[in-house]
Amino acid sequence: MKARLLLTSALFLIAQIPAQAQVTVDVTKITCEQLSMDELPFTSRDIILWLSGYYHREHNNTVIELGAIKRDYNNLDRYCFGHGDTMVMDAVKNLGLGK
Repeated sequence: MKARLLLTSALFLIAQIPAQAQVTVDVTKITCEQLSMDELPFTSRDIILWLSGYYHREHNNTVIELGAIKRDYNNLDRYCFGHGDTMVMDAVKNLGLGK
């Protein structure tokens, strides 16, 4: 009887834990305004890290320069402040980041 009560209690507790939904994002559709205004379900740092990996893979470069990521983040942030309608991927290309 105690085992059944324990099992039922455990199942009830597990059922109460909310399942975290998986979020997918098309990075090509993110605008600078969305990035600057924190209107996304993730931080702009997450985007910068993803973009860094994306462009380093494209150039077959496996080395991460943390200073370069911070510099690129600051440059992109400044650029996006004045170019809200620009897509982030275009901003990265315009700034020459990831090369």
